[in-house]
Amino acid sequence: MADSMIQVENLRHSYGERAALADLNLAVNRGEIFGLLGPNGSGKTTLFRILCTLLRIQSGRVTMAGLDLNTHREQIRRLIGIVFQSPSLDKQLTAEENLRHQGHLYGLHGQPLEDRIDQMLQRVGLGQRPREYVAQFSGGMRRRVELAKGLLHLPRILLLDEPSTGIDPAARIDLWRYLAEIRDRDNVTILLTTHLMEEADKCDRLGIMDNGRCIACGSPSELKSQIGGDVITLTTDQPAALQEQIRQRFGLEGVCLPDAVRIERDRGHEFIPQVVEAFPGMIQSVSLGKPTLEDVFLHVTGRRFAQQEAVTT
Repeated sequence: MADSMIQVENLRHSYGERAALADLNLAVNRGEIFGLLGPNGSGKTTLFRILCTLLRIQSGRVTMAGLDLNTHREQIRRLIGIVFQSPSLDKQLTAEENLRHQGHLYGLHGQPLEDRIDQMLQRVGLGQRPREYVAQFSGGMRRRVELAKGLLHLPRILLLDEPSTGIDPAARIDLWRYLAEIRDRDNVTILLTTHLMEEADKCDRLGIMDNGRCIACGSPSELKSQIGGDVITLTTDQPAALQEQIRQRFGLEGVCLPDAVRIERDRGHEFIPQVVEAFPGMIQSVSLGKPTLEDVFLHVTGRRFAQQEAVTT
């Protein structure tokens, strides 16, 4: 794609016999906020590490800003900013000292560096607190310093791993305001990983990952539109039996869950009285709603979105 800032083609990566990425294809457009949504074990962290140049490509091809990741690693490292999930700040240093050390890593010195530090701290709302120790900051303030570090060298691509980790809802609102400003003011392309549906809903586009593949891609509204009508969830202690009886009675293919049957149907409010009356005593509760991203994940995978405690990939 001509306007892609990140292009992933047939990317494969394995840890021993276990495939973390399996022929992954993905394109991130210039100047957009793109989210990788998936549970632990879906492959998003492995992809993130490859894009950060921390893992070598085993098979496939990745280009970033038109540069091949295999042959232009050093150039790409100067074009990307990274905010890791785990904190990377020295708490015994001030905000400006943390940024100053970061600047030195990119060859920045003197007054240009000091001006850049001041500019970045102003951008993230910490311009009045440059000499305060990071140990005294809240989780949200530390995340802002992390963001300032990632932007200090004016990258064209910003990579964030689970950016809302460890911060409260108010700080998340601030974080997303900064990300929108970065995208709109500086035309920075932003890619982030997340397992939070609320966060994913704020992205311009999403790639839903499962078992090392991108199984669906589009804007949140486009993805939700794949599900027709309403989503009806029928809670029951006999999900398999209820699913079969709904198929026989109404000709509908519901999804059988451990404790419920899920149905996608237009005008769901009209169908609910029919199904409750048809199977008295089998249905314990009923919920009706418009499609969510969690419904999209269930629709394309056949199972609920859940954080698994397996090895993160």
